[in-house]
Order: sequence, then structure tokens, then C-alpha cells
Amino acid sequence: MTRVLTVEGLTTSFPDGKDRLRVVDGVDLHLDTGETLALVGESGCGKSMTALSIMRLVPRPGRADARVARFESADGTKELLDLPVPAMRRVRGAGISMIFQEPMTSLNPVARVGRQVVEAIRLHEKVSAAGARDRTLELFRLAGIPDPAARFEAYPHQLSGGLKQRVMIAMALCTRPQVLIADEPTTALDVTIQAQILELLRDLQRELGTAILLITHDLGVVNELADRVAVMYGGRIVEQGGREDVLARPTHPYTEGLLRSMPARSQPGEPLPEIAGVVPPPHTWPPGCRFASRCPRVLDPCAGAPPDWVTVRPGHTVACLAVAQDRVAS
Repeated sequence: MTRVLTVEGLTTSFPDGKDRLRVVDGVDLHLDTGETLALVGESGCGKSMTALSIMRLVPRPGRADARVARFESADGTKELLDLPVPAMRRVRGAGISMIFQEPMTSLNPVARVGRQVVEAIRLHEKVSAAGARDRTLELFRLAGIPDPAARFEAYPHQLSGGLKQRVMIAMALCTRPQVLIADEPTTALDVTIQAQILELLRDLQRELGTAILLITHDLGVVNELADRVAVMYGGRIVEQGGREDVLARPTHPYTEGLLRSMPARSQPGEPLPEIAGVVPPPHTWPPGCRFASRCPRVLDPCAGAPPDWVTVRPGHTVACLAVAQDRVAS
């Protein structure tokens, strides 16, 4: 498989008095052609900010930095955080596209949805208005939008949430990007529409070979779509590996707690297990493991320094001092 995206040491920070507060701290991830990496974790852990950092869309006065943020595009290698602004604008949409979290607010409410897709196509390619319209109608058909010609002329408020999400997917894929970032693509959709959207993403990925960075807190969605999983807590990735390894054999105490709290894993009549405590705000994060204050396996050194990565099986790594000590003891 061909590597299309490599991120190493990604940090995103905002001013906090005389210092800068890191809300994403040292994230490493990669994507290969045609695979799906799910970035999971509780709300506020830094998932969406990681995506915005890769796209260079962090709101000011935020700032993203990385040792490596490399996109292997069809026309050469690009270091995303070093590109001039016009070059980065060309990458967005043409090379890396993003489905934003809220389809209800991501479309221009006073423009017909078909025209919005046409505009996105013509922004990146030299194509006639008629050619862009024909491609938009084809994308609408691929996205499962019924009666594409009629929907082309519709305004966003005339479409259901599921149809708006399909329009956003068509827009994100209109230039056949190599990487698609899908930020909570099934949020606010009912279960039936969620299943249809996931199936659509699978079909389009098979047809176009697009690599997908899937951002979600829904582990059911992860199980349906992901090849690999990265679990995030407090701005850091704490466990990553193949989907089956992480979901069936979780190793980090946080991942174990997330999976235990799923209703499907609870016995009828039993209270739903929960992770004690709450996610600490960034300005209170300790220098060591950020899960330490909630961890059932916490050790004295955990709060002192960030844990090293431990390989628990090929392709499956975890950042946890308790796991490291268990492996030494065994």
C-alpha cells in the first residue's frame, strides 16, 4: 500500500497568558491508500482539532506545528504546514477533502446545493459550467441522492439531514481527493440513515481508492468502517492498532473503559459501567499520563512523565506505564 499522509509530532496550541496551551500534543498518525483510520475518543479530546490542524484551518490565534505533516500527492510530496497559502488552498479539496461535523450548517443556506458543488469543482479544475454540472449530477447519483436533477436546484433547507450529508460527501469527493477527512459523518442522523452513509463511504472508497481519516466517538461506526484505530485522550493518542486488536483486545485502561461503557456489552438490568471522573481541562493536564487521575491501574510515577510506547503485538502499540511494567514482569 502507498503512504499518502504522514503526521509526526503534531501540536496545536492557543495563547494562555504568557504561555501557549497545547490542546493537541505530539500526535503521530499515518494513512495509506484505500484504508480507513478511525480517530476515536470523548468529546473535547482533540480529534476535530487534529483534523483542522492537518487542513491548516485552526482558528486564530491557534497555531499548529509538527516535525512532519507530509502529503504524498499525485504531483509530488508536500509538507502541509510549510506550504504557501495559495498552494495549501489548492491541496484542500483537490488532494485532501473534509466532511465537516454539521451538514446542517456547512452548506451555504442561500445557494442551491448543486451550484455549490459546481463551484467547488471549478475552483480546482478548468472545466466548463456544463461539464461541472454533469459531474455534479453523476456525484449525486453515486451518493444515492434520488432525482439528482431536482435536488441540484434545491436549497439546503429543502433537504433532510441525510440528504445534506450526502451533498457534503459529493462535494468532498468532487475532485477525487486522495485523502478524505470525515468528522463525525453520521452525527445527528437516525440509525437507518447512518447505515446508509457508512455503506456509501465504503462504496466510494472502493471505487475511488480514497484514504479516509474517520473522526468519531461512536465505536459502532468504527467497527463498521475502520481498518485501524487510534484512541485519543487529553490531546494525545494513547493506543493504536488494527481494528480487531483494539476493539477485541484493548490494552490501555482508557480504551478498556470506553469499551466497557458500551450498552451492547452490559448485561440486561445491570447499571452501565462508566469511567470515574471527568476529562480534565487542558490547563490542568499533568506532565505525565493525562488519564492518571481516572485510571484504575494508576502507579505513583504515572503523573510524572509521559509514558513510552509499548508494542503489545505487531502493529498494536499503547502508551501506558502499567502495561509496560506488566510486560517486564511477565
